[in-house]
Amino acid sequence: MSTVSWITVRGLFGRRRFLLLLPLPVLLVGLAVLSRGLGVEPTDWGPPVLVGLGLAVVLPVVALIVGTGVLGAEIDDGTVVHVLTTPLPRSQIVLPKLAVAAGVTAVTVAVPLFAAGLLADSVRLGVALAAAASVGALAYTALFVAASLLTRRPVLLGLVYVLIWEGLLSNVVTGTRVLSIQHYVIALADRLAPTDLLATTVSVPVAAVMTVLIIVAATFLSIDRLRSFSVAGETS
Repeated sequence: MSTVSWITVRGLFGRRRFLLLLPLPVLLVGLAVLSRGLGVEPTDWGPPVLVGLGLAVVLPVVALIVGTGVLGAEIDDGTVVHVLTTPLPRSQIVLPKLAVAAGVTAVTVAVPLFAAGLLADSVRLGVALAAAASVGALAYTALFVAASLLTRRPVLLGLVYVLIWEGLLSNVVTGTRVLSIQHYVIALADRLAPTDLLATTVSVPVAAVMTVLIIVAATFLSIDRLRSFSVAGETS
């Protein structure tokens, strides 16, 4: 593990905000276990728990907490100065931090989604949800890391995207789903394990292409933005 990655992991797990990652995954598994234990049909509880909670809330919110924390918190408290004074290319700062953010998000979300998918249908659905969520974790964190470098209110901007764009508009205006990471994840999971529990109008090719575009564009934007920061941590 590189020095930047180790510093990022230590800083992420050392902040209280990491505790915010635990309640939602626990709630997801708890609802799945409760529904299965009460004998509720998977067709009744699967969509609201797997999609409505797991993919629409747990995944993006965890990614938002982690993604805005790996660089945004350092900018806020001034510790980014120590990173900026190193002779490392900005790409060698952004990429390890993004990798840590995506990895932590993926593990935090994929495990409970696998458990919920297993309880709802099968091991195949659990694996599909975990794999698709891991891809979504990379896309979300890349987007939110970029947001933390573009604005002093990255959490607010992220919530607008998650709650307004994905949560409201994508359910009312079908055409907006083409710019929704949530629906990319649903499309990929449904392709890996076709089921009536998952449904979206976004095709798999569109989901795959758009996911790659978002990851690449957001990563390059983060690197370029970090280059414009002075030693004081402000944009020049």
